[in-house]
Amino acid sequence: MLSNFLCVAGQAGATGSGNPGSGMIWMLVIFAVMFGVMYLTSIRPQKKRQQEEQKLRDSVQIGDDITTIGGITGRIVTVKEDSIVIETGADKTRMKLMRWAIQTNNTASERLAQEKAALDAAKAQEKEEKKAGKRRSKKSDVDETKE
Repeated sequence: MLSNFLCVAGQAGATGSGNPGSGMIWMLVIFAVMFGVMYLTSIRPQKKRQQEEQKLRDSVQIGDDITTIGGITGRIVTVKEDSIVIETGADKTRMKLMRWAIQTNNTASERLAQEKAALDAAKAQEKEEKKAGKRRSKKSDVDETKE
């Protein structure tokens, strides 16, 4: 289907200008546009996700609660260059894992949620203060016109 479209586009370019090389130029333009769209829709977001995951794995600290790719949750006890040791379960079983096995940092997620809630609360308070200030100014305007 794609090859049919490219052939039709190439033939349309060739017959429209009379230059036999213009069909090839149109095909190259179409390929460039398709590559650009593919880059913007799939390659770039994937690289962004990989960078975020690497940043998450590099930022783990002792005491963080994590979840591994396999679903194991635990608290980090030791951090090394390419591995970590976690304690999991009631009997505090220790496991050595590779850093790439970390899926989420639950402690960091909780911190982010708390910070977001605090920001939302501060914004809501600012809105209320602005509304209260507008109400006061309107009341004072009405009081001045009555006198």
